[in-house]
Amino acid sequence: MSGSLAAAYAASAYEAAGAVARVGRRSTAVDALLRRLGARQGSFVTAWNPFSRRMPRGWNDRMQARLRGAARRLPAAEGWGGTPGWRERHLLLAADPRRIAVLARRFRQNAILAVQAGRPARLVLLRRL
Repeated sequence: MSGSLAAAYAASAYEAAGAVARVGRRSTAVDALLRRLGARQGSFVTAWNPFSRRMPRGWNDRMQARLRGAARRLPAAEGWGGTPGWRERHLLLAADPRRIAVLARRFRQNAILAVQAGRPARLVLLRRL
């Protein structure tokens, strides 16, 4: 992964339903959200900006709607994430991160942020960068 992309992931905040996660940090708010969703683990995932290439807002919104449809059977919370210069909509899906990685690959994403109650969030790379 390039240094600038790694720095962007490390600097990003991932928010859903008011709970914020960051790479390498534990979040009691995310733990509580997972409990409300009936799970002990999950992942933040998006369909926006495949392979970190900016796409028009309308295109991103359509792809995000398709992701929501593909994940319709999973408990989910909507959110936003990124840095001040790069914002994306995403979902926190309450399921095994391996299952969510399959969806993320389908929507051409570089990574997901896996969260597990009581543990620091971890970046899961889905392709060589």
